[in-house]
Formats: sequence, C-alpha cells, structure tokens
Amino acid sequence: MVGTIVHQLTKDATIEEIEAAGLAPYYTDHGLDVYPSSAAGVPFTAAYIACKGDPIANLQEDLAAEQKARATYEKLINLCRDNPDVIDPLRFLRQREVVHFQRFGEALRGVQDKLAQKKFYMNDMKPYNNDCGCNN
Repeated sequence: MVGTIVHQLTKDATIEEIEAAGLAPYYTDHGLDVYPSSAAGVPFTAAYIACKGDPIANLQEDLAAEQKARATYEKLINLCRDNPDVIDPLRFLRQREVVHFQRFGEALRGVQDKLAQKKFYMNDMKPYNNDCGCNN
C-alpha cells in the first residue's frame, strides 16, 4: 500500500521534480512502477520472512515484525505531516499493525498456556470391556 501511495504521488512528476526529490536512481531502475524496497533501496526478499518451525519463536518473530512496521508508519507519518491525503491511509496502516500485534500476542499466550498444561500419559491401559462380540 505504501508503494501505491508513492506511485500516486509521483505518477505525474516531471523529470526535474524526480531529480529534485532524489529519486533519479530509483527512476533509472524502475521508472515510476511500484518496486518493494527499503528506504535505503534494498529490495524486498523472502529472507525477511523468518520462520523456525516452532510456534513460540514464529509468533515472537511476528510480534517483532508488527512493531517494526508500526514504527515505520509512524516515521512516514512524521515525514508527510503536511499532506493529510497521505497521512490518513498511513494512520490506518499503523493502527492495523497495532491490532495485528494484539492478535499475535493473544495467540502466543494461547500457545504458551497450552504448552504449560500438564500432560497425562496412561500406561497399561486395558479396555474395560473387550468383548464386543465382533470376533464371533
């Protein structure tokens, strides 16, 4: 969504405006198309998606990702403080990250509660009635 906002803001920009905004290197590589990358120009990669095969580790990673996204939206809001048409969708996205963080936190607590439950293993279980009549 942020890429779409940037595209909408730059789609009618002149070459002079692009250069003045410091976007010439981006324009050279991608034109005005949406290309997911960090503010430093590092392209998005699947390496950003961390999964360990452990529900607690994965949920902790999800919680951290939501907080990082929220912090990024706050910084973008600070940079766009004079443009309410940009700030409103960014505020929505920031709030969505807060809600996601809360839901991941609830899921983590649920997993931790489940793992903390005592487990009972019964040895020598014998059926109380093995005569079902199906072998006759």
